Amino acid sequence: MKPLLIKDHPEGLLLSVRVQPKASRNAIQGIHGETLKIALTAPPVDGAANKACIAFVAKKLGLPKSAVAILSGQTSRNKRLLLRIEPDAEFKTRSASLRNKLEGLCRRTPKS
Repeated sequence: MKPLLIKDHPEGLLLSVRVQPKASRNAIQGIHGETLKIALTAPPVDGAANKACIAFVAKKLGLPKSAVAILSGQTSRNKRLLLRIEPDAEFKTRSASLRNKLEGLCRRTPKS
């Protein structure tokens, strides 16, 4: 399995995801190339899948929804998410902790 591509960003971390809308349940399906594949029940209409993606990722990582933003791919299945971390003295520690959570989620999901 290839490692998940997680990049550092001045405001937190960048995560590439591939969304499968209109799935039977919300779930992390593993790694697709270097992106995290996520199945969502929401349809790709009127931003519903984007909102569901933000809410799902935030819940899985224990972040507020306001800390997750779609930087690119609003109308595509392939999206780049910004996972914001408050810029303070603990920034590096929280960034490493969030990276570990993401990698842990991927290890517990089936391989794609």
